[in-house]
Parts: sequence; structure tokens; C-alpha cells
Amino acid sequence: MQSITFPNTPILRSFAAIAGQKEGGGTFGKYFDRIEQDPLFGKKTWEQAESALQSETFRLAVNKALLKPSELDCVVAGDLIDQCTASSFAMRKTGIPYLGVYGACSTMAEALLLAGMLTDAGYCERVCAVTSSHFSTAERQFRFPLSYGGQRTPTAQWTCTASGAAVVTASGEGAYLSGGCIGRICDLGVTDATNMGAAMAPAAADTITRYLHDTGTKPGDYDAIVTGDLGCIGTSLLTELLEVQGVEMGSIHHDCGAEIFDNDAQDTHAGGSGCGCSAAVLCAYWLPKLAAGHMHRMLFCATGALLSAMSAQQGETIPGICHLVELRSA
Repeated sequence: MQSITFPNTPILRSFAAIAGQKEGGGTFGKYFDRIEQDPLFGKKTWEQAESALQSETFRLAVNKALLKPSELDCVVAGDLIDQCTASSFAMRKTGIPYLGVYGACSTMAEALLLAGMLTDAGYCERVCAVTSSHFSTAERQFRFPLSYGGQRTPTAQWTCTASGAAVVTASGEGAYLSGGCIGRICDLGVTDATNMGAAMAPAAADTITRYLHDTGTKPGDYDAIVTGDLGCIGTSLLTELLEVQGVEMGSIHHDCGAEIFDNDAQDTHAGGSGCGCSAAVLCAYWLPKLAAGHMHRMLFCATGALLSAMSAQQGETIPGICHLVELRSA
């Protein structure tokens, strides 16, 4: 038994999502709280822009919870920039106890797991989980400077300019966290840094099957099993890996990376990626459906490729991870 249950049902008190212009033109455009037309968010650098994006999303979620930032006991935040500077710079003036986490694109699920643990165990009363990513910061860190004009491979995914935040409280009413599963490192030897879906799919299959086994449930027991961000290729590989183990998710499976863009019309190749992708889709689309009672039980399984620019240059393989949280309506 490697999964976690939250007997005190931490409440998802509020949530918010802000996305960039390209993301706003995709599948979930009408659900985001705000679509920012200026990719620099009024700042001088892309990195400053991402910090502003995360800071604004965080404050919007806290405002929705009818709280002040000072009333939070902790914030759990992460991003893709070296040393998670987008998050630490976004939170440096808040004065709130801060846990910086890095799970690549799995960061939002990791942050929600930690927020659930902190509130369920009684260590904190109010915690905010928040993540972000930005196309331009990720491109020049993991791939090429934008001015280079490098050609994207068919397996490549488009890092989303987006942020999602959720306030988790130890008491109250509404949708809640009922359990979760901490991911394990899975590495099947993928070395292609432009094919993240292939690197992450084994981790998603591992975490999902472990949670189903531990809880004695099957895919049909859930209204939705939402992964992110496997993209189109990783989604197909996950289906194959699960079918080998006798698990068929069918139409209840959705992937944030595969669905956030209109891949043909927007030319995003294999779909979206970045820890802001699944966080924004979760907070803009899935959590409101859960809170409104339009669905009752779902799994959010965010995946991450744990590589760095240095490890890729050294010829290392790409470890994958998937963290899972189970979410339920009241």
C-alpha cells in the first residue's frame, strides 16, 4: 500500500487560472479567469513576466477564498526555471512561509499532495498550491533562444504560458482532496528531449495502476482520470502501457497537454506542456465542474520529465515521474 488517504478531507476552497494569448485561443480559452495579451506582463524580461503571472494568479485565488495573503499558513509553489526562481521571486514580498517544489510538469499535483498533507495532519489551516510556466522562459532554458528559430520536431510539445493556483483549507465546505499517490522515478531509457511524452508515460502508468490497486478501484469508478502533460504521443503510449496490464480508461481519460490547444489550427505539434498547463486546466475547467457537482470523483495525475539542460548535454536519459491526487465533490 503506497497510496495516501486524507480522512479529514482538506477542502478546495478556491482556485484560479491565468493564461497567455495562445492558450486563450485553445480549447479552454473561455474558462480561464483571465487571458493576458502581453506575454511580458509589463515586465522587462521573460523571467520577470513569469513571476508576475504566478503572483497574479496566486492573489486571485486568495481573493476568491475571501482571504488576505497574510492569513495563509504556507504556500507551496514551483516552476520550470532554474532553482524555481519564478516562484521564489513571486512570493518574496508576501511574508508567507514558503515551500518551493520542483516536479517539472508534475508540480501542481505534487503541490496539492503537500497541501493536503499539511492541512489534513493539522500542521496548517490554509495552504495555497500554485505553479506556473512560460513559453519563452522554458524555450531558452531547455531548448534554444527564440531568436535562433530552431525547427520543432513532430514529437515536440509547446510550453504553455499559464498558471494555476488553489487554496486548500483544513475546514469548510465544498470539493475536497480524498487521497493521493506519491510518484516513483521511472526511466525506460528515453534520451530525446523533444519527446517528453514518451519519457513520462511509463511513470503515469505506474502511479495510476498503483493507486487503483491500493484503493481497490477501477477506471469506471471515476468520472474522469486527467493526466498532464503527456501530449498526443504520450497519451497514446499510456493507453498501450495500461492495456498491457488489463486497465482500460476509455473516454474518461483526458490529458491537459493533448487538449489545451487545437493542435492542427495552432500548430503545436504534440500538444502543450509545462507545469502551468495542467495547473491552469485543472483550476479553470475541472475544479469548477467538481465544485458545481457536475462530476463527483476524479483523479488528477500530473506527469513530469526530470531532466535539465546539463543532463541532456551529458547524454543522460530522461527520468519521469507522476504524482496523483483524488478529488471529490461535496
